Amino acid sequence: QVQLQESGPGLVKPSQTLSLTCTVSGGSITTNYYFWSWIRQPPGEGLEWIGFITYTGSTSYSPSLKSRTSISRDASKNQFTLQLSSVTPEDTAVYYCARKGDRDNPPWYWGQGTQVTVSS
Repeated sequence: QVQLQESGPGLVKPSQTLSLTCTVSGGSITTNYYFWSWIRQPPGEGLEWIGFITYTGSTSYSPSLKSRTSISRDASKNQFTLQLSSVTPEDTAVYYCARKGDRDNPPWYWGQGTQVTVSS
């Protein structure tokens, strides 16, 4: 059974970089043909796609966040990470990692989500 779990600081100061790690068990992040995604949900709002890293290591980002977003991976640890720079209180949200296959819309496997608050 594939499981994903987000981890990282729950509080980030404005202007700093938000860094989260998704640890995957029960499956490899290099397995064809899955996309490993980051999604967030601000308070009172809907889900917002941030970006993904593919099984080959290619990345794609939301146009509105691309300039501040970096997704990377460590295949040896079966982890992928999110870095969102220059954060503001508007970046406060529950952050999820998820696995999406070409047949999955929405993604089939999700982490439980982690609350990140941007505040001084």
